[in-house]
Amino acid sequence: MMPSRKTLKLPDIELSYLEWNRGKEPLLLLHGLGDHAGVWCSLGEYLADRYHIVAPDMRGHGESGKPETGYSATEAIADLEGVMNHLGWDCAHILGHSWSGKLIPIWARQNPQRFKTTILVDPIFITKMPSFLKLSFPILYRTLDCLKMIGPFPSYEAAQAQAQQLGQYAGWSPLQQQVFEGSIEQKLDGNWGSKFVVAARDGIFADVMRVAGLTEAIAIPTLFIQPEKGVNRSAWQMKPYLKYLKHLRIQRLPGNHWPFLVQPTAFNQTIETFLAEFASS
Repeated sequence: MMPSRKTLKLPDIELSYLEWNRGKEPLLLLHGLGDHAGVWCSLGEYLADRYHIVAPDMRGHGESGKPETGYSATEAIADLEGVMNHLGWDCAHILGHSWSGKLIPIWARQNPQRFKTTILVDPIFITKMPSFLKLSFPILYRTLDCLKMIGPFPSYEAAQAQAQQLGQYAGWSPLQQQVFEGSIEQKLDGNWGSKFVVAARDGIFADVMRVAGLTEAIAIPTLFIQPEKGVNRSAWQMKPYLKYLKHLRIQRLPGNHWPFLVQPTAFNQTIETFLAEFASS
């Protein structure tokens, strides 16, 4: 089932989202830094007959609005509250990848009744970061795969050549090519680059430094997806999740930070099994 693309006008931003609207059980899918809603196409199609699925382009990403400022967790969560209000959802299963995996526990702490379950896919930046680390941001901007597609690139072919070297596109399947094509655009000067904007990159990085994602116990049933080549491989990285998430289940999967793109079959089946346990009868 192919999703439909829709637009929601909120007071301070216009959000674009994909919707698979054949099932009834609400499922909200949140992409990570530098990505867009299209990364969930495989999972959406896999679960479409059982769930009402919505995947927004987060502000600053994809087809959604791209203000110069307004990239704090507070504003991102307000957008998501607006999406749920628009859909008439009191609560939902909510999945977040990478940066959005940090937003989820912040949101769950503020408004736990919104969550039926949570799924954290290899989240990052879960702790408050020391201010001196800001000095390393220029290096991170050059080295993190999720940021290497910002550009500019002189041609579509040059952008594609860069993408094929990155972890999220390892294997270059039809799904990955589709995701790539949805992530870039030709700019007014003729160059090519990501639809993800620099203002969003800078604003999000500034925010993740000052806000801790986990600071108190959360009792919502939670699945933690831990890819074998993901970013959460050490005991110290897992410590906050083990301490604060009181109904935590950890599932190790093959693949890298983007298991839904590089190992979609195993990923989809894992999500299916977990959600089925908590689905409404």
